[in-house]
Amino acid sequence: MILASFLFVLFGLTGIYAGDDDSLINREDSPIQFFGEYETGFFGVTGHTLQIGDSGTNFNYVTQGGQDILLPFERFTVGATLYDRHRISLLYQPLEVNTQVNFRDPVTIDDVTFASGTAMNLKYGFPFYRVSYSYDVIDDPDLVLGVGAALQIRDASIVFSSVDGEDLTVSQNVGPVPALHIYSRWELPSGINLSADITGLYASSAIINGASFEFEGSILDASLRMGYRLKHDMELFGNLRFLGGTATGTSEYDNSSWSESIEQYTSNNLGTVSATVGLTIR
Repeated sequence: MILASFLFVLFGLTGIYAGDDDSLINREDSPIQFFGEYETGFFGVTGHTLQIGDSGTNFNYVTQGGQDILLPFERFTVGATLYDRHRISLLYQPLEVNTQVNFRDPVTIDDVTFASGTAMNLKYGFPFYRVSYSYDVIDDPDLVLGVGAALQIRDASIVFSSVDGEDLTVSQNVGPVPALHIYSRWELPSGINLSADITGLYASSAIINGASFEFEGSILDASLRMGYRLKHDMELFGNLRFLGGTATGTSEYDNSSWSESIEQYTSNNLGTVSATVGLTIR
């Protein structure tokens, strides 16, 4: 966050020496137009359950795990538009929630049972990287409708740890998640623009969901945005977003790492809503 703030201030100071209509980072006649984006705000968890193991607890992070508060949100994006029709972006989405709670009932996660009254440290880390591509099917300078695909790399780390250090269970893995991608934008003469961005996929068959066996999963990252164009082709915006996903199935992978779940069955369902503000530099 500090690095992003520094870069935006630097770009803003650089803009003092540019003409009002000059981009800070692009030549007007270039067929490739780069952009960078940062947004920050807060999010709330609308629902989140996790079960590891057929006989494990269907644990509710909101009512049992302390995820019933507003949490900080950040998102970083860089990309380029090629020949006005092709849009490529690279996104990094940090997502880590650390909470503390006293278990009021026994809870079994993976092969570990935490007794009633146990003071717990909980970590739910699910940051991801995503590359997206869309092609604008409408030849209009004020209206964009881009259709394409995305590949997301999830970097999951889920930890249940008693505060006294006596009991601990960890579930970590990295995996690819393919998805469909739609990007739309409408420029108004006033300088205001409205845009929507949707990345999502539901899959219940092998290969498509990134596994070699049946495993049901879904992701949905959908946002509505209103922006206002500033000098030097910069833009301030406000954004509402739903971000969530599901994963249910029994893994057939070998447990090659000590940080992987011992139990093969997993059910993980997450939904969040965020409100953010941000700055785009083109």
